[in-house]
Amino acid sequence: MSDNLTNRGQPDRSKINMNEDHEVKYWTRALGVSKEALQKAVNKVGNSAAAVRKELGAQGASKS
Repeated sequence: MSDNLTNRGQPDRSKINMNEDHEVKYWTRALGVSKEALQKAVNKVGNSAAAVRKELGAQGASKS
């Protein structure tokens, strides 16, 4: 089922849907990354928020 902005139920924050602009905006702000970096991480590890957080954390650690 696609996200319905009129549905005020609890959002599923365990998955990242790159096809929904409002979700991309949320996740780029929440993770402090660009849309491109978020897309690259999702492409690499899938749309699991936990896996993307781990991937982005690993990238940040390797860049410092």
